[in-house]
Amino acid sequence: MIEYGLTLYQEEGISGIEFPVGNRAIDILALDSNKNYVVIELKVSRGYDRVVGQILRYMAWIRKYQTEVNQKVRGIIIAREITEDLILACSETQNVELFEYSLSVSLKKIEKSEL
Repeated sequence: MIEYGLTLYQEEGISGIEFPVGNRAIDILALDSNKNYVVIELKVSRGYDRVVGQILRYMAWIRKYQTEVNQKVRGIIIAREITEDLILACSETQNVELFEYSLSVSLKKIEKSEL
């Protein structure tokens, strides 16, 4: 849903979900269709500007310890609501994208006679 060709990072039994970086963990580490790294930071509700430091730290760690020559790293922040402060903070970097998510739920009543 985020991007065509994006796949979860996998290597020797290590998954890109909660990928360890020092004493912290990247929410999702993925590879794009060009095999470049994509660091994805998820926020349950609002995405504030302080998340920029967090994702840039993760991206720098991946660049320093994971990348091969000419391999790129970029970031994606996903939140229910992206604040104006976060938009402003990210306007100074070209390699961090912002996404808002929405969820919906539907219910179907099951009649006891259908059991």
